Amino acid sequence: MSESGNEPWRWLEEQWRYRVNRVRAGKKLTPPWPNGKRCAVALSFDVDHDTLELCEGGKSISRMSSGQYSHRRGMPRVMSVLRNHGVKASFFVPAVSAILYPDEQRSVIDEGHEIGMHGWIHELNSHLPPEDERELMMRSADTLEKLTGIRPVGVRTPSWDFSENTLSIIREMGLLYDSSLMADDSCYELLENGERTGVIEIPVEWIRDDAPYFEMSLTAAVRPQLSPEDVLAIYLREFELAYSEGEMFQLTMHPHRIGYRSRIWILEEVIRVAEAKGDVWFATHREVAQHASTAL
Repeated sequence: MSESGNEPWRWLEEQWRYRVNRVRAGKKLTPPWPNGKRCAVALSFDVDHDTLELCEGGKSISRMSSGQYSHRRGMPRVMSVLRNHGVKASFFVPAVSAILYPDEQRSVIDEGHEIGMHGWIHELNSHLPPEDERELMMRSADTLEKLTGIRPVGVRTPSWDFSENTLSIIREMGLLYDSSLMADDSCYELLENGERTGVIEIPVEWIRDDAPYFEMSLTAAVRPQLSPEDVLAIYLREFELAYSEGEMFQLTMHPHRIGYRSRIWILEEVIRVAEAKGDVWFATHREVAQHASTAL
């Protein structure tokens, strides 16, 4: 839509309404959980590895080594905790990460977890021409399918960066769900320009992500702000209210952040507290989306 000037305060109502309605939350989808469970717990891990530096040019050998740590130590610790508790989770993997560490991805699938799309090289969708975004999403899905034998049904955009074209590409690809947006605590159907899409949104939130709490940068004024105990307290408050509401607790973590010796216990404690309830459904994002779709 053409716009007269770039100042939003000068826009006509049709101009700002167009902006609002490009991608919108539709029907809330919280059907009764399977087998009488009160709450769904959907754990997820963004397996960025080396791509966090590669997407910025791959110049920092130090940051590349941090990405390798994510594979060498972070992922084994995450997988060990999940294995010990018999919990399944979703792993969102940039295609380049999968190419670098194919055996890792195959082991994730072999243990019954889900692998979803997370960009090609952790690029930002809103920085891409539409044709490049489409090609990279298609190529990423093909790559993950080739390496694991299973075609992904869901996507989490890198850095949760959602362009004007992302949803249209998701629909063209026939994906079941997205997990990049933040309009609710529970699943909902995505609307595109007011039109129902049938695409399930499994919403994320920075509060339920380890990145804001554990990010570290030498070039920006970014340092870890909270102790692991404080982060756990936030997660558990989110979980307890989700449980009392009978809805969903979704958590986003990264092997290169949660996978350190002083932090991995947070994941185990979240699982332990949820298990103690006795009526929690641990599910992959795919399973949650499939179940939520019954309420469309």
